[in-house]
Amino acid sequence: MALVPYRSMIPDLFDDMFAGVDLVNFTPAVNVSEDKDHIIVETPLAGIDPEKVSIEIEDSVLKISGTSESTSEVDDKDRHYYRKEIRAGSFYRAVALPKSVDGDKAEAAFKNGILRITVPKSEAAKPRSIKIKTS
Repeated sequence: MALVPYRSMIPDLFDDMFAGVDLVNFTPAVNVSEDKDHIIVETPLAGIDPEKVSIEIEDSVLKISGTSESTSEVDDKDRHYYRKEIRAGSFYRAVALPKSVDGDKAEAAFKNGILRITVPKSEAAKPRSIKIKTS
């Protein structure tokens, strides 16, 4: 019998324990960045119908939620999965935006599986140049 380091056994143990488990409710990853005039939030939502995604901004908190449906054309009860990593179910993510924003002018676009939300900064949050008076 060959000895196997325990570190290589642990991932396999967890893979076996959760094989075939439906992971409903997941939290998508986000990138939050800014340019001079906007806060930009990007999140990968590949395989999710943009019509089933809800976006809200309240008190400088961006909320993204929605549902992802199974893409399988065969009924799952007729299958035995060895591994099931494609998620189906609901998702939710709340992101505190780092500056005061004008949520009424926010825009969202979906391209190549990435949801990109662009929120203009409020006038008070934009940098200002101050002239020095000399006498």
